[in-house]
Amino acid sequence: MPNEIRNNSGSPVVADSGKKKWITCGILLLVNLLNYMDRYTIVGVMSRLQPFFNIDDKQKGLLQTVFIVFYMIFAPLFGYLGDRYNRKMLMLTGIVIWIVAVFASSFCTKDHFQYFMLCRGIVGIGEASYSTIAPTILSDLFVGGMRSRILMMFYFAIPVGSGLGFIGGSKIALWTESWQWGVRFSPIIGIACLLLMIFLLEEPVRGSCEGARQSGDNASFWEDVKYLLSVKSFCIVTVASTAGLFSIGAMSWWTPDFIKYSYGVTHKLAELPEDDKSSIDFIFGVITCCAGIAGVSIGSVVSRAWKDGTSIFRDYASEKADVYICALSMFIALPFLYCAIYFAGHSTNASLVLVFFAITSMCLNWAVNVDILMYVVVANRRATALAVQTMIGHMFGDAASPYLIGAISDGMKDDSESISSKFFALQSALYLPTFVLVLAGACYLIATFYVEEDRMEALFQMDSADNWMHQNATEDMDALIPVNQETERGHDHPMNSPENAETA
Repeated sequence: MPNEIRNNSGSPVVADSGKKKWITCGILLLVNLLNYMDRYTIVGVMSRLQPFFNIDDKQKGLLQTVFIVFYMIFAPLFGYLGDRYNRKMLMLTGIVIWIVAVFASSFCTKDHFQYFMLCRGIVGIGEASYSTIAPTILSDLFVGGMRSRILMMFYFAIPVGSGLGFIGGSKIALWTESWQWGVRFSPIIGIACLLLMIFLLEEPVRGSCEGARQSGDNASFWEDVKYLLSVKSFCIVTVASTAGLFSIGAMSWWTPDFIKYSYGVTHKLAELPEDDKSSIDFIFGVITCCAGIAGVSIGSVVSRAWKDGTSIFRDYASEKADVYICALSMFIALPFLYCAIYFAGHSTNASLVLVFFAITSMCLNWAVNVDILMYVVVANRRATALAVQTMIGHMFGDAASPYLIGAISDGMKDDSESISSKFFALQSALYLPTFVLVLAGACYLIATFYVEEDRMEALFQMDSADNWMHQNATEDMDALIPVNQETERGHDHPMNSPENAETA
């Protein structure tokens, strides 16, 4: 029977608000880090993978596209199941699929590129199960400022895991002289994570941290989608994050190759040695890690301060701060990214510095974007909401952009196949995702007109108290509102509260 947002749900409850919930949180953070490491080890070994399978730029981009297509198809399924059934078992199933698929991909021979692509696609099934469900478990363990900080740490995994994937994949492939071992190291660590989840991870009751009085239901997936379409800020933020993913997906996939071509052009090399390629992957990995940590941290801290009216935002508190930060991240990243691409033909070092600031800017919104989703959508539909946003974001964002940029690059090359030809073709192609950031920023600004109303409506539907300005008293599961206080709270719509009446 589907789990409900009640203590008798059949879903294991994290009763100890101290040790047990922090163990659960730590395991989820570790697995998410590994998730992104695996996703980008393939980029770290690409210089060996490409000649092994004898593939062109379009086929290289297709590898990421196939992965994302599988990911986005299965994300809604896991989101729907994650709102109704045992989330721990769903994640364990997905991780087992992921481990088997990654190992299988490393045994494909050079004449079977299509099987390698299929395995990469199946890896996306495993990752879809985890990425759509884990944030909802964290949102049921923490609330308010603590939730924002935990999501910030959770989304450190995107840049840090990506960077470690670049570094680990390229270095292990260099040491072993085999791209296969560069790919295999992540599922080996994955087995250890799987055991931790089996024996130590416990699942909280849905909506418990917000004192939700909402019961689970047997609504269909399409009824969930109909509800999500009624949440204006969710729809607009989904369009914005899709445009952002288009740019980020293209840059994360193609920037390592672009920097290598830049190095070859500026040093007038006919061919890059393997040691230089590995060093560039290492440098780009370090930049991605450091910029990501800085971006996610700054975005979350500034957003929290702005919402609470503290630090430089004293007397300027705003419930719309999260959306403003997301918009600013896109607009700030644009000039840095444009200049990084433009100056790459003159100085590789200058381009790398600009890439650092571009990645930092684009990472400002990673945790904040998910935090928005968690408070504008009711608790028993959050996994579905995250899954739908993931599906749309990947379908029109980073599933399409690597292949599209690769196809444009192939079309602009001459027949010489020289480093300079590859560089200038890829440089021209990469201007497209740069200017898509304008659309992302504009949509985030539009969302500011709706986010406050949608948050209040979600609280009303869950029959939860509005403690926006009183976060210190309700930071975690210890602050659940006792059932016997329900009659004292009343059931007025949040938008009819005295505070909102005065504002109106």
